[in-house]
Amino acid sequence: MSLLIVLPVLIPLATGAITLVAWRSYRAQRVIPVAGGVGLLAAGIALLFAVMREGILVLQLGGWPAPFGISFVADLFSALMVAVTGVIGLAAAVYSLVAIDETRERFGYHPLLHVLLAAVCGAFLTGDIFNLYVWFEVMLMASFVLLALGGDRPQIEGAIKYVTLNLVASAFFLAAVGILYGEAGSLNMADLALKLENGAEPGVTTLVAMLFLVAFGIKSGVFPLFFWLPASYHTPPIVVSALFAGLLTKVGVYALIRVFTLLFVHDVAYTHTIILVIAGLTMVTGVLGAVAQNDFRRILSFHIVSQIGYMVMGLGLFTRLALAGSVFYIVHHIIVKTNLFLVSGVVDRMRGTLHLPVLGGLYESRPLLAGLFLVPALSLAGLPPFSGFFAKLALIHAGFEAEQYLIVGVALAVGLLTLISMMKIWIEAFWKPRPDDGQGGDTHPPREGLMIGPIAALASITVLIGLGAGPLFELSLRAADQLLDRPAYIRAVLGAAP
Repeated sequence: MSLLIVLPVLIPLATGAITLVAWRSYRAQRVIPVAGGVGLLAAGIALLFAVMREGILVLQLGGWPAPFGISFVADLFSALMVAVTGVIGLAAAVYSLVAIDETRERFGYHPLLHVLLAAVCGAFLTGDIFNLYVWFEVMLMASFVLLALGGDRPQIEGAIKYVTLNLVASAFFLAAVGILYGEAGSLNMADLALKLENGAEPGVTTLVAMLFLVAFGIKSGVFPLFFWLPASYHTPPIVVSALFAGLLTKVGVYALIRVFTLLFVHDVAYTHTIILVIAGLTMVTGVLGAVAQNDFRRILSFHIVSQIGYMVMGLGLFTRLALAGSVFYIVHHIIVKTNLFLVSGVVDRMRGTLHLPVLGGLYESRPLLAGLFLVPALSLAGLPPFSGFFAKLALIHAGFEAEQYLIVGVALAVGLLTLISMMKIWIEAFWKPRPDDGQGGDTHPPREGLMIGPIAALASITVLIGLGAGPLFELSLRAADQLLDRPAYIRAVLGAAP
């Protein structure tokens, strides 16, 4: 059963390797990545059900016991993230069959996609803080090449901004790891949790916590460290933007939640209050940036920032309900944000532009696409009965319980501004008549099945999550219980009572 933990890493790595070996075969380059996406999804779902049934699963690679060996750990939070990664990986693989041109395919798009998926799953499943750094670096290398693949000037500019700021984050991360090892003499997260609790110098621990907050804050795109994100996410092919928007920032949020529930709980009144303030500022600055834009994809890029604020809000409140709300919100947002970018890709393929003033008439010419846009758009804004409503409801309820009324007010106001910006896209791109100036006409009508199929599947998942929010929220509550039960995690990894 423990071997199941590494399958979500091994399957995309094997898929990338096989695709690379078969790079001369155009057919293999298209069949193997989709098969790998199916395999990753199956492995992610199997792992999630195994963790639901068995509890926290641990694999010590090479038979070396923790904390000396490399630990892979799957609890409900990480298993849920892996399962959702499988959904997004398969959707991206199918969508790429149309969205990615043959030149990028020849330059290694499909192997890079699956190496990126392997790195994301590795970051979710590692139980070692240094190996978390390694997976982040693998993810950075794959994502940088995907950003630059094709060599267009805007892509290169966006890629340089992206990699520069992420290298700064990596420097903070590595510095924090070094200080942490010098203080505790270990990098296994369960062992670190014990040693930081029993004898570490509180001042040094707080310093390391702030370094991790900066490192993961850059990677997740929180205030004031988010400016690289809207400057780079609108430049690559749209399916790459969709993959980044859905997954990459969530790895940063996952890392924040992991270390600030397992390692850095020595001064919650200080550290988590800072996180709560950052969450509110992230919401506000992100949504104001979105409202000011007139480009479909740039609006979505700024909304990544504002929505990260909601996820971090749950960590800042640091209650069972709040953490459950964060887990629920991450799952909802991965599905919804990926889908919105995929919709923008169809619009761009049809009209050759994403500039809102020259769009229009899409509701008339593509009513199905218009309806599929409304589902994730209204969910992102938090309207019932979609998934976003229940995610925001949990966080707002948690805010009221904690008597943090200011952050509740900010969350509600940002939700309203999110709705306004989504309706701006709806009115400009879908509802208003098509311009008569010759711009915005259909240029490359998409192959409907392969592009609309993943969009419809993700929209259906959004609706199902909303209509059946109870089971997923119950799972999120159980994940929150595990996050708060530090001794259970330590026992599972170290095999002894803390």
